[in-house]
Amino acid sequence: MTEKPMLLVAAAALIDTDGRVLICQRPEGKSLAGLWEFPGGKVEPGETPEACLIRELDEELGIKVATACLAPFVFASHGYDKFHLLMPLYLCRRWEGQVTAREHKAMAWVKPNKLSDYPMPPADEPLVAWLRDLV
Repeated sequence: MTEKPMLLVAAAALIDTDGRVLICQRPEGKSLAGLWEFPGGKVEPGETPEACLIRELDEELGIKVATACLAPFVFASHGYDKFHLLMPLYLCRRWEGQVTAREHKAMAWVKPNKLSDYPMPPADEPLVAWLRDLV
């Protein structure tokens, strides 16, 4: 078996007061463009997944999140062609500011039982069942 580099990406399931989860559509020009994903991004060297999410949610959505509002939930482990992705998914029910799509093509607030209606990257798909069953 050929070894692949490990890529650590942190993601958040933002949950609004109606129990809907935010998903974002990947923009044109990026890999997996057009697919829907949970917001987040690559964890930089020396950065914790929580610090990564605080930075990424500010950059991508214009919201401020406190570490205490990020609850570790479940993780994805998926082998892509060129790397292996490890992605912890955090639940977040509290943030400051208005959620705005700054980097994504679109965004949608979706009830957990409707998430499977949106095409997602292979690593995100298994997370949907966890959200549907436990949120």
